[in-house]
Amino acid sequence: MKRFFEIIDLIVGTINQTMAVFGLSVGVLLAFMNVILRYVFDMSLTWAAELTNYLFIWSALFGAAYGFKQGAHISVSLFIEKFPPQITKFFLVFANSISIAYLGLMSYLGYNLIFLLKDFGEDSVDLGIPMWIPHLVLPIAFALAAYRCAEKLVALYKTDSNEIKLFSEHEAVIHEVTSQKGGK
Repeated sequence: MKRFFEIIDLIVGTINQTMAVFGLSVGVLLAFMNVILRYVFDMSLTWAAELTNYLFIWSALFGAAYGFKQGAHISVSLFIEKFPPQITKFFLVFANSISIAYLGLMSYLGYNLIFLLKDFGEDSVDLGIPMWIPHLVLPIAFALAAYRCAEKLVALYKTDSNEIKLFSEHEAVIHEVTSQKGGK
């Protein structure tokens, strides 16, 4: 069973990273190319702005899903770090449970939106593609983020209360700087 979840973890991570990097890279390249065309050649690609917007949205949502794995999302731990470890663990489990419920709901609503957009048969203005295609990001990215959050919840549940370490950005920066100095 552990091997199964390792494979799922690899697949989910690959999807999140690839879509985030691809969307950002192609979006920046496309925007740059359109600016050059507009100001140097006095022409532009009419569909480029719309596609760039969709690429950036896809990149942001898949990047956010990847952020759950890396622990890169902002969290305010000043309040809960004052409590005993058991209460801190309870709050963290509760917060992750709420996050999973929210992300699951957003994925479900995104799924319903896809079918609603299919029923309307609306096409995008500049790209001429069905509107449900760019909106596919909603159920997929939110489901992957919910999976990542559930992974974190399971790990948190298995961790002893006294071993829970809250993420501290300034401690992470100090650790990174000192490890780079030690490596030189």
